[in-house]
Amino acid sequence: MSNLFVELKTPLSGTYQQPTGLFINNEFVESVDKKTFEVINPTTEEVICSVSEATEKDVDIAVAAARKAYKGEWRTTTPQQRSIYLIELSRLAEENKELLIAVESLDNGKSISMARGDVDAVIGCLRYYGGWADKVEGKTIDIDPETFHYTRQEPVGVCGQIIPWNFPLLMLAWKIGPALATGNTVVLKTAEQTPLSALVFATLVKKAGFPPGVLNIISGFGKVAGAAISSHMDVDKVAFTGSTIVGRTIMKAAASSNLKKVTLELGGKSPNIVFNDADIEQAISWVNWGIYYNHGQCCCAGSRIYVQEGIYDKFVEAFKKRAQENKVGDPFHPETFQGPQVSKLQYDRIMGYIEEGKKEGATVETGGERHGEKGYFIQPTIFSNVTQDMKIMKEEIFGPVAAIAKFKTEEEVIELGNDSNYGLAAAVHTKDLNTAIRVSNALHAGTVWVNCSVLLSHQLPFGGYKESGIGRELGEAALANYTQTKSVAIRLGGAMF
Repeated sequence: MSNLFVELKTPLSGTYQQPTGLFINNEFVESVDKKTFEVINPTTEEVICSVSEATEKDVDIAVAAARKAYKGEWRTTTPQQRSIYLIELSRLAEENKELLIAVESLDNGKSISMARGDVDAVIGCLRYYGGWADKVEGKTIDIDPETFHYTRQEPVGVCGQIIPWNFPLLMLAWKIGPALATGNTVVLKTAEQTPLSALVFATLVKKAGFPPGVLNIISGFGKVAGAAISSHMDVDKVAFTGSTIVGRTIMKAAASSNLKKVTLELGGKSPNIVFNDADIEQAISWVNWGIYYNHGQCCCAGSRIYVQEGIYDKFVEAFKKRAQENKVGDPFHPETFQGPQVSKLQYDRIMGYIEEGKKEGATVETGGERHGEKGYFIQPTIFSNVTQDMKIMKEEIFGPVAAIAKFKTEEEVIELGNDSNYGLAAAVHTKDLNTAIRVSNALHAGTVWVNCSVLLSHQLPFGGYKESGIGRELGEAALANYTQTKSVAIRLGGAMF
């Protein structure tokens, strides 16, 4: 193998060849400056390998490749053929499923069970958008007998996509699926913490038959490569998933360059509301999933838990017991539910919030400490008696930390639930259908789950209100992010004047 591949090993896959270059024009290449950076294993805190680091020069090359493809072969590729490519990419992902799962766990630290669910969702998402590729339609509009009017949904062009580290493969699929289905070309930057699984995925792109330059995948840092994509004068649209702070920076860069189109899926601080009449056993199971899923590193995590006073004490005690049952440890162990946090920086950030919660007077019901001696592991943590003004109730922690507060009335909890700069998601637990609908309609959130939590599907639009973002991912709604409407008016009659 070339020096752009390195032999690695995982307990699930055995040895495999890990690409380490930048994937541009269907080939792995070194960065122009031959710069590399280390990728750290969050389970062991050791270096896995080094990968090529993209700079502004490499972004220029990738964008040029994407532009050439867009103006060339891809522009005349039929919707049916785009569908075939995406479905074949989905098939290849399924064929290489075990390897993708293994690399995702190795690089990100997520448990095998979580990684398995992610890769299944990747396969489904790509297949879903393969089905959409030949179903993007315009309209005819009857205005008068002397004219014929119709609309076309046309691709935006070259799309820059910047994805986060918490769902490396899944966010890749969410981004490229609708973009490629609608005829765009892509330059996608992975998160610097987790580039490995996307690079393995890149080996499937050429095999699926995509022409060179249609999908380019680069590794690099947000402040360099991400900034270059956001401000690039030949990128027509940028899509970003990550923090609200970075989202603001990207929006400013897009506006100050060529006013490129922007979609942002940003932070959250989702309320999880449990009423007196809820099935407590079921509610606890879903609340546990809602906050500790993916080690709490989830933008729609149900991290603000509001419990009605009639069942508050009973709920806290039972939830504490349930959280203590979550298996924390080696991601490759089949019984592990929670692996390590993704990085030392993220570990320190979460532990900082835990210490802040203790200082502010919240009660630690369970957890609140490091788990083990090696790796970025944190105990599943529950704070009770949390007030609305505490940092752990107001700010996004992005870790396995739940904050619980008591409420009396429906009106009060709606006000509490909406008392946030974020509005990504929410959950409501009740046996009363009227309560469920009233509260769901009143909450300022892009997604509301009733008697469940953090259930996502590629068929259902996902996105946020307020500072949680702009636009929607997934479903038919995502196609609008990657198309623009052209109106055509044809004069049928004679001279008008």
